[in-house]
Amino acid sequence: MKIRAAVFRDKSGHAEIETLELEDPREDEILVRMVAVGVCHTDIKVSTSDMSPRPIVLGHEGAGIVERVGSRVSKVAAGDHVVMTYDACGHCPSCLANQRTYCDEVGPRSFGGLRPDGTTPLSRNGTRIAGRFFGQSSFASYALGYERNVVKVPKDAPLDLLGPLGCGLQTGAGAVINALKMGVGQSIAVFGTGSVGLSAVMAARLMGAARIIAVDVLPNRLQMARELGATDTVNANSEDALQAVSRITGRGADFTLDTTGVGSVIQQAVACLAPLGTAGFVASPAEPVAIPIRHLMLGGRKLRGIVEGESIPDLFIPLLVEFQRQGRFALERLVKFYPFERINEAIHDSESGATIKPILRMTT
Repeated sequence: MKIRAAVFRDKSGHAEIETLELEDPREDEILVRMVAVGVCHTDIKVSTSDMSPRPIVLGHEGAGIVERVGSRVSKVAAGDHVVMTYDACGHCPSCLANQRTYCDEVGPRSFGGLRPDGTTPLSRNGTRIAGRFFGQSSFASYALGYERNVVKVPKDAPLDLLGPLGCGLQTGAGAVINALKMGVGQSIAVFGTGSVGLSAVMAARLMGAARIIAVDVLPNRLQMARELGATDTVNANSEDALQAVSRITGRGADFTLDTTGVGSVIQQAVACLAPLGTAGFVASPAEPVAIPIRHLMLGGRKLRGIVEGESIPDLFIPLLVEFQRQGRFALERLVKFYPFERINEAIHDSESGATIKPILRMTT
């Protein structure tokens, strides 16, 4: 079938809307008509790097309506509303232990752009185009997914709003709820208040945190953090984050979460920990980071990576949808909608910080 898709043909970060050919779904695949798709910083990072092949259709925060399913698919049916999320193999030790975010095949299934058998469902005039980014490649009018990375959501939920739950927002919220397992009365310092960091702030409020400290350099983002649940904010341009967190908590934070992927900020997040505290990070820095091992050892502190919020999507995404409907997870405060054709503007606005979370709406 003919579809419209945003194709990245080089490492310039620029996409062109093109007409492509999409194969019919195989017996284990699900054809989804996209309603909207979030723009994630991972899409932007990949668009200017060698992490994935070219040409490629990116996009991994898709939300849409099931159009057709393969003969072996029983989880969803035509007409169901779904959110698309990360893919996993389903059979490695991590997957079998319900830790699918640490699947043995996370690299190729996320960034390889191809099916496990090396094929792609997308082409143009007979030329292959990588079309399985995160098992979906949803910067397109239609995308194929699997039962593992398609999550059914209620039909009365705001579908055009929900795509970012498939990656960025479940990463921030899940880091607090699933990975760090924050408890009532504990403290957390969140470094970076983009969509991931603000999701972490909202999750910490849900979990009953006593102190939620947001650290950033943008005053408007810090104000948003306060409105969404932060008890304290630190502008790192004008105040030392370590001193501020120590002053606010009295002994350091029980948890810190870095969402920036900046080495020096990760070092600050570790330095801010109270004894027995845990620092999590959800983005990797480009350069090696010196970690104070003695500081970790003497205080029983921990530093750990977190992928996709350690979410089991079939459980966690519907939970976040319900929290949004109750007004307790205000993801609508983070987003700005763009027509699909303005994808390059959305990417620019995300990079510049003008928009916290862009969502592309498909136009007919």
